[in-house]
Amino acid sequence: MTNQMEIEVADQKLKSMDHAEQHYFNSYNHHGIHEEMLKDEVRTKSYMHSIVQNKHLFKDKIVLDVGCGTGILSMFAANAGAKHVFGVDMSTIIFKAREIVEVNGLSDKITLIQGKMEEIKLPVGEVDIIISEWMGYFLLYESMLDTVLYARDNYLVKGGLIFPNKATIWVAGIEDGDYKDEKIGFWDNVYGFDYSPLKETALSEPLVDTVDIKTVVTDPVNILTLDLYTCTTADLAFKSNFQLVARRNDFIHALVAWFDIEFTACHKPICFSTGPHTQYTHWKQTVFYLKDVLTVKQGEKVQCSLHNRPNEKNKRDLDITVDYKFENEDPTKAAEGRCLYKMC
Repeated sequence: MTNQMEIEVADQKLKSMDHAEQHYFNSYNHHGIHEEMLKDEVRTKSYMHSIVQNKHLFKDKIVLDVGCGTGILSMFAANAGAKHVFGVDMSTIIFKAREIVEVNGLSDKITLIQGKMEEIKLPVGEVDIIISEWMGYFLLYESMLDTVLYARDNYLVKGGLIFPNKATIWVAGIEDGDYKDEKIGFWDNVYGFDYSPLKETALSEPLVDTVDIKTVVTDPVNILTLDLYTCTTADLAFKSNFQLVARRNDFIHALVAWFDIEFTACHKPICFSTGPHTQYTHWKQTVFYLKDVLTVKQGEKVQCSLHNRPNEKNKRDLDITVDYKFENEDPTKAAEGRCLYKMC
């Protein structure tokens, strides 16, 4: 059974953190969020296949699971023949994870450590493989990628492996008039009153939801690629200039973003996408509504830039700026604007 004193010490650690960090780690104490992630078959099976189908990579290796949660990835690695797996998590869910590891007969292969990766000291000086499910909405929201990079820089042996090791963010334009009217236009007339001051607030909050592939009006554009072997925390704040090309005559009400993940070390490369063209994942897609409605014809181009940076007060939140410019021979169709978004 879990030592009650250890749980109390962990709770005190959490309470000593600032409010934003407390909120983040406490959110992973709850059963529901882990159930949602485990039931996400795209996510969980991709990790499972990347590990158990590559036993030649894991056999007799020392593995580090960063943000181990309920221990599912650690157990995959142990079953793949790892010599030993060290899982680290600040959330108190780790105490349940220890029980799960024990009832599955893997306590001799897996050691779970409660604490922040940046503050604990592993019992070993280096590890052969790092595994982690670190992605958040829009890839980087509330993500723990900087923690994975810390683990890489401090523990990964030269030539060691990272699972997964590549992430790409994509953006496209979508027609979403009905929902935009429901979400944004609603504030123009609220029981006969003008609530337009709240319209700006509504526009500044990106929507995390599933997007129908039929609404996608433009070709997708890659705005960021991260190689986890070489990227740095500085790369998590980025600006991308890009051009969206209309596939058909339609309207663009918003931009939609999603990400792809790759495990390229595998004998047979494994990847998954969180886009509107693929099977549902709990990450869904992220929608950024524009102030203007762009009326585009097939082949016409919209010039855009997206600037993403961690919020100064809470690095797990994101401040995102989107600039767009649509030039058209018909001045009534031309549009230019800047939108500021906060993911918090």
